[in-house]
Amino acid sequence: MDSVVWSKPENQRGGTPLLVMMHGYGTSEQRMVDLFPALPAEFTCAALRGPKEIGDHYGWFLLDYFLTNDFADVITSTNSVFNWINTVKENHSSVSLLGYSQGMAMASTLLRLRPHAFKATVGLSGFVLDNDLLALSESFDSPPPFFWGRDKADPVINEDAIAHTEEWLHANVALTARTYPGMGHRIEPAELVDVSAFLRYYVLNGL
Repeated sequence: MDSVVWSKPENQRGGTPLLVMMHGYGTSEQRMVDLFPALPAEFTCAALRGPKEIGDHYGWFLLDYFLTNDFADVITSTNSVFNWINTVKENHSSVSLLGYSQGMAMASTLLRLRPHAFKATVGLSGFVLDNDLLALSESFDSPPPFFWGRDKADPVINEDAIAHTEEWLHANVALTARTYPGMGHRIEPAELVDVSAFLRYYVLNGL
């Protein structure tokens, strides 16, 4: 990855659970860095920058209003994240994922491709890709824990994408779903309280 911002200095990361954080379309890793103080201090957070230049900002793969995408772009980005995770995972007790907006599509795709690699997954105001190749390849021995937070009136994620996301999550994961009326396409403090409780329960319990 070209840019990664860490929540802890290198000498404090060893043995900690890692939370890999992925921003939305047309933003940057700073959007995730801003969340560091609201997440459990036991985690080492790593905010990654998407590889696609979107104006003055970044994304993970090209996307239009209807959330259509080039799956080759998706796989290229997911492989770059997998390759980066492989360089650091031995330093950590576990790896979990958090994605916002397009970052949720990334986080859920990473989970679908390697369901045993991640302790927990968080998706915020985003969607799960509707892709036949992914559907054919995915196989979960047991439902992995997944947090889905959103505003039902989110103006960015269209109804078809929400319907597919809801169907896929209910069919494949151990889902914790929360809605936040009036939040829009944002991340707000009440949601981060719930995210932190989810991460503590599924990742920190038993450490």
